[in-house]
Amino acid sequence: MVFRRIFIIVLDGCGIGHMPDADRFGDKGANTLVNLSKAVNGLHLPNLEKLGLGNIDSVKGLKKVKSTACYGKMAEQNPAKNTDAGHWEMMGFIKDPGFPVYPDGFPDELINEFEKQIGIKTLGNYPASGTEIIKKLGKEHLKTKKPIVYTSADSVFQIACHSDVYPVEELYKMCETARRLCIGKWEVGRVIARPFTGSPGNFMRINEKRKDYALPFDQETVLDILKEKGYETIAFGEVGELFNMKGITEYVHTKDNKQGIDFILKTMKKDFAGIVFGNLVDFDMLYGHRRNPDGFKKCIEDFDKSLKKITDDLKDNDLLILTADHGDDPTFKGTDHTREYVPLLAYGKKCRQNINLGIRKTFADLGRTIGENFKVEIEEGRSFLGLII
Repeated sequence: MVFRRIFIIVLDGCGIGHMPDADRFGDKGANTLVNLSKAVNGLHLPNLEKLGLGNIDSVKGLKKVKSTACYGKMAEQNPAKNTDAGHWEMMGFIKDPGFPVYPDGFPDELINEFEKQIGIKTLGNYPASGTEIIKKLGKEHLKTKKPIVYTSADSVFQIACHSDVYPVEELYKMCETARRLCIGKWEVGRVIARPFTGSPGNFMRINEKRKDYALPFDQETVLDILKEKGYETIAFGEVGELFNMKGITEYVHTKDNKQGIDFILKTMKKDFAGIVFGNLVDFDMLYGHRRNPDGFKKCIEDFDKSLKKITDDLKDNDLLILTADHGDDPTFKGTDHTREYVPLLAYGKKCRQNINLGIRKTFADLGRTIGENFKVEIEEGRSFLGLII
């Protein structure tokens, strides 16, 4: 074992350039970090710059430097651009074919059966931004008590309910019903509970009460193997839900970047062997989907300030890996994720510096590297451990 603890932080939505097949997804030209930097006249990210983020692509405001970390980018082998597929692939599960999507809404047969099982008709059933659909249908929902069902360009079945109409536990039961139905011919990657509050014209989502129900899967990941071998596999953000707690020894659902960073710093004080794996959601949830470059800029610059404390707190035999799960270009058309490469930064006191890891063919290279470090094996990916030590 080279590294006793590995911290993997997923900067949700922080892609770095459209992939060669991006035109299949309507995403040619997307580049979250580069386009963002141009839109806001440069980013101030001194700590990410030191690690080599500016060496991966031309991010305005960042110099190409002799980096203190190893740097590169990863392509997604999954034919998808969604959160669950991205995180699964990092740990060695490549789902192909990808998840079906529902650009015209869900089939009547599925909606009718869902309504039958929950005992009430629904509203919506079309692709939409979550904030826009509650603005449009929230008043009718309050009047009729009909749950709002919607999807997006991703494989998601989302249910939005006002907390005064349905307490979150009732909303969760509806989501559990949908999860049971959304398999097989009606397969959906995730069912998501989207509670909201407020009054017409001032509705607000209750993000801390959001809950994700991922598609169950049997395939073993590096998380399962590490857990079986007695290592800690600690998760935060949405990761526990994305994996249905499969292969995870401890999980804290963190609602935003601040909670996630606080959890990382707290966990770094513990003595354990294994990994910490989680995502920071604000880039994607608050600013990417809402196409808000100024908010995205502030968010990533705030993270950069926190990064100094994280790197300072690393022990001699720790490894920090920064990456993303997909793109969510705040300057691009629409409101959905974008099919992009993701950055890869690996830093630690035992790590080599200024090593270009190139373009990795799959996110699973990350899981294979973790496995090699802890002397366990997964089938997918190619380890870069030998390049960084």
